[in-house]
Amino acid sequence: MDDTVLLVEDETDVVDLLRYHFKKAGFKVQITNSGDAGLAAVRSKRPDAVVLDLMLPGMTGLEVCRALKADSETSAIPVLMLTARSEVKDRVKGLEIGADDYVTKPFSPKEVVLRVQGLLRRIRSAAEEVNLLEVDGISIDKTALRASVDDQRLDLTTIEFKLLLTLVTNRGRILSRETLLSDVWGYSTGADTRTVDTHMRRLREKLGDHASKVETIRGQGYRFSAPHTP
Repeated sequence: MDDTVLLVEDETDVVDLLRYHFKKAGFKVQITNSGDAGLAAVRSKRPDAVVLDLMLPGMTGLEVCRALKADSETSAIPVLMLTARSEVKDRVKGLEIGADDYVTKPFSPKEVVLRVQGLLRRIRSAAEEVNLLEVDGISIDKTALRASVDDQRLDLTTIEFKLLLTLVTNRGRILSRETLLSDVWGYSTGADTRTVDTHMRRLREKLGDHASKVETIRGQGYRFSAPHTP
């Protein structure tokens, strides 16, 4: 599945240049041209990475970045800030509020793409090293293949465990039935997607009071979502 990058930039020539190079590198590209629209797009579409201009109509890039990093639902999405300002104080300020990287204009579009690819690799490598996931009362021990809810161990089948792990690992992202069939069952194409619905129903039954965290997104698939933390 291709990675998606959101470009939050109001200069048309910069957008066109970056869009071309990101698509050439195999990315899906989403575009917004204001800070407010960019923040809304990240929260609703959950891109894999964000390239964020500092000077934007409406909310500034710094304000958008601060809001994203303060929200548990979006804080893990890597943000690369892009700006014409080269002063050290601006770069430091961006990094202090949570930006993952910083590039100043004029820039090489290839460098921007490589920086984003590097951010994604580092984040995913670090995630693979984490063997214990804990999200809002749900704990998953990847080494022992065990899961628990509010310290009560869940009696899950191997498929149910992999299904829960995939949902929690991709928290906040909508996963299609086809994606789940591929990632959990290892099926490529042609499998009956009702298999996913059946196992999802059983998983929800076992999650009890936490079942509502597994959301059905009509016409799209499923998403794991814990309550918003201010």
